[in-house]
This record gives sequence, C-alpha cells and structure tokens, in this order.
Amino acid sequence: MITAVHTLIYSDDPPATRAFFRDVLDLTWVSDPGSSEAGSDPKSADSWLIFDTGPSELGVHPTRTDADGDVVNAPRHHQISLMVEDIAEAEATIRARGGEIVTGPRDFSWGTGIEVAVPGTDAILIYEPKHATAYHL
Repeated sequence: MITAVHTLIYSDDPPATRAFFRDVLDLTWVSDPGSSEAGSDPKSADSWLIFDTGPSELGVHPTRTDADGDVVNAPRHHQISLMVEDIAEAEATIRARGGEIVTGPRDFSWGTGIEVAVPGTDAILIYEPKHATAYHL
C-alpha cells in the first residue's frame, strides 16, 4: 500500500535550502517541471527539486508529562533526521563542502549525531544509529 515516505521542509529561502541538499549533502534529485519556472535549468534557483533520500523508516516516540501535566519529554511534533553509517566521515564531508555543524557530535543513547545548519530553515539532525534499523527490510 505505502510505496515511500515524502518529507517536507518549509523554508524562507527555498533556493538556498535546495542548493544545500543538492551541493552539501549531495543528494540525488529530479526537477519537477510542473512546479518549476517554465523552461528553468534544473541547476538554477527557480527549479523545484525533489530529492532522493534513500531508504526510510518511521519511528513513533512517546510524549510524557509529569503529575502536574507539564511536558517532561518532547511535546507532540514531527522531526526529520538523516542517518549515516559513519558520523565522523559525514561531519568531515559536510565541513569540506562548506556546511556548518551547529552542535555535536553528541552521544545519544540511540546514536551519535550532529546538527547541521540548513540555509533558509531550521538545522537538521544527522546521526549514526545505535538502534535497530528497519530501512533495509
């Protein structure tokens, strides 16, 4: 029934955000002619790129409140994280391509991650998982 996961990032500067995913993270992409400016070059700022993020998985995490009803774990929200096999290699590659590491690497119980600045929008977490993964099933 489900064939893929399509994630969305809303940006104040879509061309810069798309360039980051294309040039810094080196994601493969297609240009959607129906959404791009007519006749635009796929590498131009007015082209609407859709990125291949490879295999995916979806996890459901609990929200928790204390006895007073205050949130003690993350409140309800959605989050996009990207996974890598080697976080040190990913960090070096991102820096070499001009990307900015905002925090990390940080050791979480479920993986080791870095937050990477994304032009035009919020930083994104990139991590090397320690948890069981489902994207290869």
